[in-house]
Amino acid sequence: MTDAPTLEATRLILRPHRVEDYDACRALWADPAVVRHIGGVPLDSQAVWFRILRYAGMWSLLGYGMWVIEERDSGAFLGEAGLLNAERGLAELEGVPEAGWVLGPPAWGRGIATEAMQAILAWSDANLEAPSIRCIIDPGNMASIKVAEKLGFQMLTDTELGGKPTRLFDRPKANPL
Repeated sequence: MTDAPTLEATRLILRPHRVEDYDACRALWADPAVVRHIGGVPLDSQAVWFRILRYAGMWSLLGYGMWVIEERDSGAFLGEAGLLNAERGLAELEGVPEAGWVLGPPAWGRGIATEAMQAILAWSDANLEAPSIRCIIDPGNMASIKVAEKLGFQMLTDTELGGKPTRLFDRPKANPL
């Protein structure tokens, strides 16, 4: 069994999810603006609860997973980021962790996703055997595409997921120092 480590960045603390995060997660995933490029449909309370349980399960079974993004100074919940295996049925995602990030509107445009993912990718480069990390992004989500490019992801292919256009990116493992 593996527990999620706590990671620190300049402005952020990345920590494992807790039961007490349920209300903040529910608000995040219920916001139509947040999910606009992530499936397009707000999640109900049960789906959010199952998501939190799934996060814990990924750490236990896979040795990686998602973190809560918390603002260091205020302790405010800003969103979630990390690595996952969602068994999406895309051959390009087989055998490699998938990076993902989702932030609430108060965190948008502040470099929070980039800062959080830099810490996560540094952790993954040092701790995971995976040859690369991949991510999928709605081609209309220019903000996330810019984040991915800043992090060193390069477009691999355009595909479809659930009948919707999806852009797949790849970032080879960096050599840890």
